[in-house]
Amino acid sequence: MMDKFIYLDYSATTKPDQTVLDYFNDVVNKSWGNPNSNYYLAKDSKNIIDEAAKNILNYFNTEHELIFTSGASEACNLAIKGITINNNKIKIITTELEHHSGMGPIGHLQKQGYEIQFVKLTEEGIVDLNHLESMLDDNTLLVSVIAIDSEIGIKQPIEEIGLLLKDKDIYFHSDITQAVGKTTLDLTNVDLASFSGHKIYTFKGIGGLLKKKNIKLSPLVHGGKSTTVYRSGTPATELIASLSASFELIKDNEDDKYLYVQKLNKKLREELTSIPNVYINSNHLSIPHILNISIINKNSNDTQKYFEENDIFISTKTACASNTDLSKSVLALTKDEERAESSVRISLSYKTTEAELEEFLRVLKIYVGGHL
Repeated sequence: MMDKFIYLDYSATTKPDQTVLDYFNDVVNKSWGNPNSNYYLAKDSKNIIDEAAKNILNYFNTEHELIFTSGASEACNLAIKGITINNNKIKIITTELEHHSGMGPIGHLQKQGYEIQFVKLTEEGIVDLNHLESMLDDNTLLVSVIAIDSEIGIKQPIEEIGLLLKDKDIYFHSDITQAVGKTTLDLTNVDLASFSGHKIYTFKGIGGLLKKKNIKLSPLVHGGKSTTVYRSGTPATELIASLSASFELIKDNEDDKYLYVQKLNKKLREELTSIPNVYINSNHLSIPHILNISIINKNSNDTQKYFEENDIFISTKTACASNTDLSKSVLALTKDEERAESSVRISLSYKTTEAELEEFLRVLKIYVGGHL
């Protein structure tokens, strides 16, 4: 790989921060005992896990139980499949903006006979609360709505949906992966919230599910003592510690980081509006970290390849999506197949520099028509 490149795909994954790496190595070297054992080396590992859980729950300011998982995909599967235990209801309501880690288990349940319904979106791309309310009935088991979709970055009214479902015998799950470290969420009325660590400068292979304590789930993984009855297996002390360290990282100067990314987003938008055949799909409800654009007459995969050849990494759709050229999220929002087929995602971080954006814009202008 080249020594120098521009990375504008932070919503796909992030490079582990040096502070996280240092803490990981420290735990590996000093606290490698099995936390399920009883001697002091093991108890040290268990204490690290307990403190990590406390730290993460404090970040969310919630009294939920935290179940450590291998990432958001496992967490979504545990929430969506697990909630079906001892329940005869078969109706699940979701949106067209869901990540594949949520749609996968929902699709699995559909094959098992569950009824899947999609709530309407407003012209701005958020859940139509009136339509959602009209869909609710005695057969509704679960509402699953992603907090921020990974392609366009639209922030859904999670708090309002939670209030709508409050005191109803209906569970509410939200994939909050793209929200963590970028914006605040009130999870008071969210029953289940899944997230991943590799979006917030720690390793792939660690994430979590926040679960209200009174909710029972059917585990996906059975056998072996762990931190919870809902997910068996020897706890990954080093990864759990690293996840906790990443939460320390993202909450440091959190407001200043947000304002900086907002500034970068504004600069990009201002420049993009003057480039022919470029349309901005992300709207005013999108978080500044995600900016989705369409370049008319340019296939999204060709666009990604062109930028890669210029040592700039952007995304077509979400990194976990299929190889199809069309973005279902962009189509759901714009109702325009041409824009859906030509869309790419630029995702920013507080680590992105203005110089990197200047180079991106220079290369983009050449790509769309030789403008220098």
